[in-house]
Amino acid sequence: MPATDFDRLPDDARAWVFAASRPLADAEAAALLGRVDEFLARWAAHGHPVVGARDLRHGRFLLVAADERATGVSGCSIDSLFDQLRALQDELDVALLDPGPVWFRDAGGEIRGLPRPEFRALARDGGVTADTIVFDNTVGTVGDVRHGRWETALRNAWHAKAFPIPQPAHG
Repeated sequence: MPATDFDRLPDDARAWVFAASRPLADAEAAALLGRVDEFLARWAAHGHPVVGARDLRHGRFLLVAADERATGVSGCSIDSLFDQLRALQDELDVALLDPGPVWFRDAGGEIRGLPRPEFRALARDGGVTADTIVFDNTVGTVGDVRHGRWETALRNAWHAKAFPIPQPAHG
């Protein structure tokens, strides 16, 4: 069986992060993971099994990865992953493929996703700071996730350039 445990993949394994538009109920999470496991068991690139893995974090973020050392992934095999997720989001009535929201932890530690203009206004008005934890769903490898580049302080992510935080005035 080509699927493996996410934590067993090498740091350079390719990774994709998908954010659910709302927290998944336990039954929804189980259904999602079951369907992703079925997909991973038959995932192939040019007729060769892809060594893939998945993980669900915080009841909201689906991480899927492929060990390209074992079998490279192709455009068609990546498309098949996205096709599977499109079907799943319709079945579960939850967005999984929307790259628009900015995901972060609010002051109370709750995970929130906001449209970019709203997040920009929050940054401008001091509602988030350089220390706010953001989720960089653009990370590309398992190592990025493993070594703290996915869930990280805003100052360490692309968010710092896209959503500048006003510097306190020094008197």
